[in-house]
Amino acid sequence: MDNYRILIFAALSVVIIFLWQAWQQEQVVPPAAVTAPAATQAQSGIAQTPAEPGASAPATNAAPTAAPAGAATSATPAIEKPGLVSGQRVHVKTDVLDIIIDTNGGDMRQADLTAYPVKVTEPGKPVRLLDETPSTLFIAQSGLLANRPAPDHHAQFSVEKTEYTLTSTDKGADEIKVPLLWTSPDGVTVTKVYTFRRGSYVVDVDHTVNNTSPTEWKGRQYRQLQRRDSSDGGLSLIYTYTGGVIYSEAKKYEKITFDDMKEENLSRDFTGGWAAMIQHYFVSAWIPKADENNHYYSKALDDKHYVLGMASPEVAIAPGQSSTFTSRLYVGPKLQDMLEKIAPGLELTVDYGPLTIIAKPLFWLLEWFHKAVNNWGWAIVLLTLTIKLVFFKLSETSYRSMANMRRLQPKMVALKERYGDDRQKFSQAMMELYKKEKVNPVGGCLPVLVQIPVFIALYWVLLESVELRQAPFILWLQDLSTRDPYYVLPLIMGITMVIQQRLNPPPPDPVMAKVVKYMPYIFTPFFAFFPSGLVLYWVVNNTLSIAQQWFITHRIDKLAAKQTS
Repeated sequence: MDNYRILIFAALSVVIIFLWQAWQQEQVVPPAAVTAPAATQAQSGIAQTPAEPGASAPATNAAPTAAPAGAATSATPAIEKPGLVSGQRVHVKTDVLDIIIDTNGGDMRQADLTAYPVKVTEPGKPVRLLDETPSTLFIAQSGLLANRPAPDHHAQFSVEKTEYTLTSTDKGADEIKVPLLWTSPDGVTVTKVYTFRRGSYVVDVDHTVNNTSPTEWKGRQYRQLQRRDSSDGGLSLIYTYTGGVIYSEAKKYEKITFDDMKEENLSRDFTGGWAAMIQHYFVSAWIPKADENNHYYSKALDDKHYVLGMASPEVAIAPGQSSTFTSRLYVGPKLQDMLEKIAPGLELTVDYGPLTIIAKPLFWLLEWFHKAVNNWGWAIVLLTLTIKLVFFKLSETSYRSMANMRRLQPKMVALKERYGDDRQKFSQAMMELYKKEKVNPVGGCLPVLVQIPVFIALYWVLLESVELRQAPFILWLQDLSTRDPYYVLPLIMGITMVIQQRLNPPPPDPVMAKVVKYMPYIFTPFFAFFPSGLVLYWVVNNTLSIAQQWFITHRIDKLAAKQTS
């Protein structure tokens, strides 16, 4: 086996994996939506909003109706139809975030990541991670559930200011606080405070309850992400996961897909952890206190709208006392070094799949090279060279096997002519020839088996790592995470495949020989749609392989010539 066949097996493996994933996305019939019974106001203490997405709604919501005295608070918000009602808009701008908070519910309705343009060609248009547009709805909500009226994500808050700014040029404080105030008729005030810090995608969200009423207040905090599944259900070769994720110490990283939410509501209690909605390159996650036991839940609001969240334990606040519920919200890119410092397991939202154990060291090495050369393209070149050196001996074994097979090609042709269609005698004679010449026809299998996982792991590193998003290399290659716009790299890769093909003996089977002959013309168009960073890896890898194989073949041919002279 040779490196050319490594390419065939590796690329074919990737094709099978992603066509299978895409086929599953296309063919699996979503289970019927679970129809939950309507929760009563007596159970939840939350008024429901009947507005559909995109429908017009009044400027305010009716206040929640109080639950019967002494009733326990619901563990989760009531099932409701998706829909947003708007109040005043609070605009918060930091050096990395551009945020819109709505006084209706105190929701975070919009989050622009100012350091991440949508396209290289549109540097002034940032990625909008949270968005209240009905067709791409994705918002962060939080509130309180209590034994009396409490500010849930429908409550109307009041604010003193509607503009807050914390930029990289500001002097003085490194954080800003955005307070929202809610007051109940019976003498309970709740201050919801968002805290933003310079250079940070982490936002602290606190609810401080001040019980100035004559009776005890009992309630809990909930935090949730509401998102519309905006996928069109079409078949896509390059598939990345979009959906829910939870993390716990017991079960670690778990995907909660939209279909999972539709089939069954998540209902689980555990300490710490986090709940997130992830997409390609970016994540939004609610992170509770590490020692806090929370009830994690999900809900399918309809066929396209889903909620994933958590609710804290109930807290009792005596008259004249106050208490604060705390939580953190991450809204930003999936930067591994940053995420692993925020919460355990949060870096796993950079989803390298089952080969994470290989992919993470590859990314670490790639990042180390980037720090040295300050260019992700050259970092890929250096990583390729390193991988080639690691597998040098294995590749040498493969190329020696192929060189010896090439040397025996005339004798094998003679055997084929001698035995004709008698495949049994031909096979026996061929095995005797291998034994006599001390050639192992399967000597190159190990390099194939070892390098296929490395190839697939590197594919995920180049596809999933936001660090490579819109990373320039040279000349026309200004985004290594997307395809080569002029298909130069895929064409070069195709040429290197043809060269490798000519260095190898054709298979004795005529059908296999034809398959091998046309492989470069099959895989070149296929790789034209791969991330250019991955194609760059294969161009460099093939070039190094050609040099190594030529040297080994030339040396073995020269040695054989001396022995026969």
